[in-house]
Amino acid sequence: MDYQTITLEIADGLAVLVLNRPEKMNALTAQMRAEITHAMNAAGRQARAVVLTGAGGAFCSGQDLGDAANAGKIDMERALRDEYEPMLASIHDCPVPTVSAVNGPAAGAGASLALSADVVIATQSAYFLQAFARIGLMPDAGGTWFPPRNIGMAKAMGAALFAEPIGAAQAEDWGMIWEAVPDDEFDARWRERAAYLANGPTAAFRAIKQAVRGSFDNPLAEQLKIEAHLQGGCGRTRDFQEGVVAFLQKRPAKFEGR
Repeated sequence: MDYQTITLEIADGLAVLVLNRPEKMNALTAQMRAEITHAMNAAGRQARAVVLTGAGGAFCSGQDLGDAANAGKIDMERALRDEYEPMLASIHDCPVPTVSAVNGPAAGAGASLALSADVVIATQSAYFLQAFARIGLMPDAGGTWFPPRNIGMAKAMGAALFAEPIGAAQAEDWGMIWEAVPDDEFDARWRERAAYLANGPTAAFRAIKQAVRGSFDNPLAEQLKIEAHLQGGCGRTRDFQEGVVAFLQKRPAKFEGR
């Protein structure tokens, strides 16, 4: 696929997907949503970790309202069902670890896009904003799913009702994201973290994602059975054998992702 609104580079097991409409703060259009979905599905097959970030000074400002106007009266229900849902699923359900490197504002659906990744690393000048109520809407595109699980009901409700920006440092303190990094260290930090994941035990990472995500729906007894089953699979991988040998030899493990 010839991408027009994003870029995708895959090297050394790491895929970097860049939202590339900096003149529009990387606002989402129908074409962009389709391209993100396609790129994420491709990256999940070809890479061992995936990073999403934005070009310019923003991560993503959400739905491009100008795009909706040009297309006439948008059918929001259809767009959410047919365009946003596949896009978010391609990130949330990606078989390899995903990282959102939030380089600037993440607003509306852009906040949900960021939070759909496994790990969120943000520059300290970035912020997250559930802006929907400002234009008479409710949070969508996962905006009522991700925040309550990350920061709890009280803070998620306040963020949606008051539509106030949450700075990266506050987001880290609340548990919304993994870490907020000084602006001058941000690029090096997310690349370091992403490289670690791209060179890690891929099967173990996949099992971690499955077990942690599923734990919200399972009683303890069921979760223990799932852990036993998944751990049995991890124990049969070459990466586990390498990890044990490396531990005994007191050297870093060289995982192959299998």
